[in-house]
Amino acid sequence: MPVIATRLAVASAALALLAASSSGALAQKKYDTGATDTEIKIGNIMPYSGPASAYGVIGKTEQAYFNKINAAGGINGRKINFISYDDGYSPPKTVEQARKLVESDEVLFIFNSLGTPPNSAIQKYMNSKKVPQLFVATGATKWNDPQNFPWTMGWQPSYQSESRIYAKYLLKEKPNAKIAVLYQNDDYGKDYLKGLKDGLGAKAASMIIAEESYETTEPSIDNHIVKLKATGADVFVDITTPKFAAQAIKKINEIEWKPLHILNNVSNSVGSVIKPAGFENSQGIISAAYLKDVSDPQWDNDAGMKQFLDFLAKDFPEGNKLDASVVVGYGVAQTLVQVLKQCGDNLTRENIMRQAANLKDFRTEVLLPGVMINTSPSDFAPISQLQLERFKGERWELFGDVVSGEVGG
Repeated sequence: MPVIATRLAVASAALALLAASSSGALAQKKYDTGATDTEIKIGNIMPYSGPASAYGVIGKTEQAYFNKINAAGGINGRKINFISYDDGYSPPKTVEQARKLVESDEVLFIFNSLGTPPNSAIQKYMNSKKVPQLFVATGATKWNDPQNFPWTMGWQPSYQSESRIYAKYLLKEKPNAKIAVLYQNDDYGKDYLKGLKDGLGAKAASMIIAEESYETTEPSIDNHIVKLKATGADVFVDITTPKFAAQAIKKINEIEWKPLHILNNVSNSVGSVIKPAGFENSQGIISAAYLKDVSDPQWDNDAGMKQFLDFLAKDFPEGNKLDASVVVGYGVAQTLVQVLKQCGDNLTRENIMRQAANLKDFRTEVLLPGVMINTSPSDFAPISQLQLERFKGERWELFGDVVSGEVGG
């Protein structure tokens, strides 16, 4: 009899303990639509087709990285369900896909959707629904506006801060430059142009002698290049997406125009732009970087680079290591994993944004040394530093210091 009593006492104590621990766990776990004990449902929109399809590999890299995370047990025991749709870089299609993800698929948030015009088209919708539009894949300055759009956050350095860095360089190295600008006729192109003008300050009016815009629907920008050469400019600021950047590099060489060529970061991929345009045509181009370049031998023994190459070999063998978009997809996916880890068992949309706005000196191993990810409730610009680089041989060579192109109000 005492034995049974003892067993009963042990069993009831165990049950009481179980009840206490499970009620504690229930009290701690908080979920919004798209999160459960076993799953985190994440939406994504990419241009897998259309004029910006070179960027589609970002979504594929992220899928491969999340598969790797899931194979290792997920995040806090939850697997990532990554749902990625094609919008062809067409804003009306982006709106359709965002509604589908939020209202039909019921994702917890939308992550790293690509392009300034597409993200602009869904920004008000996402904020009215109070669904995070997190780490958008565009450097438009307007993503850093927590007061008016508390559910939208960028990731990469802003276009304005990048072009201010080019302006600083030109004022120092070529103060009498005659600058011709080619830019995409949308928010992305205009943002870069604004940063360049702000950075040049009072000298912008005299230094910029030509501004030419193009539409993404144009098959070729060759005629714009010919027109800009005719102005007599000795500096060409190239604000184009990959397909058009490759065209510009080729055409400049073909018509034997020899300006100092400044190419925006979004199109400085060796694999998807420089190599197709021809290494011989790309010598001396200047750009800016915030991520390590696989083709640069200084990273051959870098632990972070080894991890990245290991990921490609094991988890994403079809990924081209020379494609900067693959590096971007890897880096931003790692940043999201950090945010989700910080969320713990509180997977509400509000807490997703709270943790995203609380990143302190975080580094994914593909960032250049000295570049850190920092956010706060009043600063939604995770990365604001870049380093200038010049194309030589078959790779980019970094020069100067890591600099910040601060953007004023």
